[in-house]
Amino acid sequence: MDFLDMLRAASAQNASMLCVGLDPEPTRLPACLHEGPNRLYDFCAAIVDATCDLVCAFKPQIAYFAAHGAEDQLERLMQHMRANAPQVPIILDAKRGDIGSTAEQYAKEAFERYGADAVTLSPFMGFDSVAPYLQYPGKGAFLLCRTSNPGGDDLQNQRLADVEGQPRLYEHIARLAQGPWNRNGQLGLVVGATYPAEIERVRALAPTVPLLIPGVGAQGGDAAATVRAGWRPDGPIIVNSSRAILYASSGKDFAQAARSEAERTRAMLQAALPA
Repeated sequence: MDFLDMLRAASAQNASMLCVGLDPEPTRLPACLHEGPNRLYDFCAAIVDATCDLVCAFKPQIAYFAAHGAEDQLERLMQHMRANAPQVPIILDAKRGDIGSTAEQYAKEAFERYGADAVTLSPFMGFDSVAPYLQYPGKGAFLLCRTSNPGGDDLQNQRLADVEGQPRLYEHIARLAQGPWNRNGQLGLVVGATYPAEIERVRALAPTVPLLIPGVGAQGGDAAATVRAGWRPDGPIIVNSSRAILYASSGKDFAQAARSEAERTRAMLQAALPA
């Protein structure tokens, strides 16, 4: 199955719009894992096993592994997810964005080395920096559009004077992702849960592309408002929570606590669906 098929199937099977972000910070890991040489892998694998029947996707963030020379642990984690949760698509959160020849290498990293089903990208350098990822049939690519951080206003909320109607930059990106850039139906958009009005605007401009929505949980995004703004019958949403689930407990019960928080968040999201 391609990424969208996997996403729809996992969402239906697990009755879920929840994505668990795998962002392991060594200083925040439970004490029982602090000394292990494979502690990033051990921690994330336990979270995966505890939540894989509650989610529509997992989203490992590459920087949390690469910063500690732990790419081998990320590779093992990807293999673990493939073996133990094969029905759940994996979005590699890499936010790459570079010229075509370099993008080809980044695409190979995401899809061949790590075996991701989708990847996050910056569209700032234009379509030729995105195109190499679309050469992988069935893989997904999520373009940063209206992100959850306050600094997103610096560029994303600025108007484009030389484009008809003077849309804001994030609106222009949404139109490109719904239209001319989405040649094989592989594109999605990243929009932050901290801006529900902008989610609704993006959804109006891009009614069918999947939306990856971070910011629920530790960042304070309103889960119910997020679903109301972004979910449509033909437009799936993937609502990410990382820290609130990962660090629900610092004790030996961390995996069970993560499961409990994931159950709570999934239920909150499902309750916001229209009757």
